[in-house]
Amino acid sequence: MIHQTAIIAPDARIDETVSIGPYSVIGPGVEIGAGTSIGPHVVIQGPTVIGRDNRIFQFASIGDEPQDKKYAGEPTRLEIGDRNTIRECVTINRGTVQDEGVTRVGNDNWIMAYAHIAHDCVVGNNVILANNVGLAGHCRVDDWVIFGGFAGLHQFCRAGAHSFLGKYAGVSQDVPAYVMVGGSPPRPHGINSEGLKRRGFSAAQIANIRHGYKLLYRSGLKLSEALAEIEKLAADHPELDIFAASIRDATRSIVR
Repeated sequence: MIHQTAIIAPDARIDETVSIGPYSVIGPGVEIGAGTSIGPHVVIQGPTVIGRDNRIFQFASIGDEPQDKKYAGEPTRLEIGDRNTIRECVTINRGTVQDEGVTRVGNDNWIMAYAHIAHDCVVGNNVILANNVGLAGHCRVDDWVIFGGFAGLHQFCRAGAHSFLGKYAGVSQDVPAYVMVGGSPPRPHGINSEGLKRRGFSAAQIANIRHGYKLLYRSGLKLSEALAEIEKLAADHPELDIFAASIRDATRSIVR
């Protein structure tokens, strides 16, 4: 299961069911769970923990030092969950002590070629990063977010659950849950209704989310007033809870 040309650090903890391709390098402090496959010419540095049934393709660089000038060799780490697909030339860096010291990637994510996940990012579950997507340091990406090709998220920004960032979108503010963003400069373009249908949201739930979107973007209300109205609706329509929370908790204001 491990090619004879692969280089494995003596202290690496690798489940016996893991496969590792030719010329890959597994450094000190790396742990890889059952069923994960590592392609050829992959480099994984530690401290890094990788869960079960992941597929990591050739030339990916996982768990190396953060690209941060303040980094001075502190023992930070990377944690990757289960069933992720990490395609060719993807780069994922460890965290920094200026944050929690850890970069986290959840489960069932689809990370396409040349995407970059910078230090201290937190990526949820069922996220899609298309080719050449870039997440700057300290970003948060909630569950079910989709990034189109070459889209980028500015440092410390958050993309709320079920949001959609169109190709080439360079986003420097928080994106509320459910909202589609595109263009240059990025602007909101409705809710991700097609994605919600695929995930089992009912027509009534989608209508409620669309109503919340109109309150935020088309009613002429101030942000605080729109949020208050959305929070009232959320009392009877819980699908609006995460929409309200993503507005209320925004730290860099929201795309509006």
